[in-house]
Amino acid sequence: MILPTIVSTADAELAALLAHAIDNKTKPPGSLGMLETLAHQVGLIQRTTAPAIEAPAILVFAGDHGVVAEGVSAFPQDVTWQMVENFLAGGAAINVFAAQNGCALQVIDAGVAHDFGPRDGLADRKIARGTRNFAVEPAMTAEQCAQALAHGAALVDTLPGNVIGFGEMGIGNTTAAAALMHKLTGIPAAACVGAGTGLGPEGVQRKGQVIEAAAALHGTVTAPLDVLATFGGFEIAMMAGAMQRAAERRMVLLIDGFIVTSALLVAARLQPAILDYCVFSHCSNENGHRQLLETLGGKPLLQLDLRLGEGTGSALALPLLHAAVNFLNRMATFASAQVSGKD
Repeated sequence: MILPTIVSTADAELAALLAHAIDNKTKPPGSLGMLETLAHQVGLIQRTTAPAIEAPAILVFAGDHGVVAEGVSAFPQDVTWQMVENFLAGGAAINVFAAQNGCALQVIDAGVAHDFGPRDGLADRKIARGTRNFAVEPAMTAEQCAQALAHGAALVDTLPGNVIGFGEMGIGNTTAAAALMHKLTGIPAAACVGAGTGLGPEGVQRKGQVIEAAAALHGTVTAPLDVLATFGGFEIAMMAGAMQRAAERRMVLLIDGFIVTSALLVAARLQPAILDYCVFSHCSNENGHRQLLETLGGKPLLQLDLRLGEGTGSALALPLLHAAVNFLNRMATFASAQVSGKD
């Protein structure tokens, strides 16, 4: 398949102009901390010293996972479609946070094991009724994986804005994410797995054992797209495709928690320049996310011990993105304010 073309945001001349603009605001250099880094990054993404946030949107991708047959979740698979219904009814945390921050929200059925029928607010991109059980066979075919990537890219092309946040829902998807992390980084499975939906120590251990056995079963699979097809989920693949297209369009990518970051891991293994466009909203309380962020060089904006998913971290980070752009555009400089400096 043909991948989008993602170019680095590196631009020495523009970087110097942005640094000068940021340092000459009426504040001590560096005193706005990560907001200064964020303003600089967004300026490079948008190729301007006066960046703007336009029509931000969060896409929540939902899909089911065959690996739940191995007892890796504390909740039954039906919770996936029930939570999609909650999203559509406006009752989930992501609905609250997206509305609070003026962010459009779209829910995508990437592969839920349930038939919703035509619904307002739901984009039907179902590949199949859940993936297969990667403990015994590849989660999806190469063709299904390619279709999911293409659907994700096409969804981005429907968005009018320049900021996209990613969220997900899918019982069993922390197992898929941990498997992707294990296979693509070499980090031991035990360090990649966590409580997910609320597993106790024995359940977490079981999840790690399932991943180790599956990794041995599919031991010859190493290429990123093959790993994605073998261990991933339809929602994870669709997010990876959307991320690549969004970066090609020079959008700001708001990266949520562990599952979203696993999709980014795949995309970054394919095209490392995508990381230039990523804002890491928070560090999840899901075991493995911190180490995955370190692997990708991601510095999270928030530390709130979240592990809900849904794109909640992306929505909560959006005000910080606005703050970074606003101070760069609206804050006075020492010259304009006729201030000589601070002690």
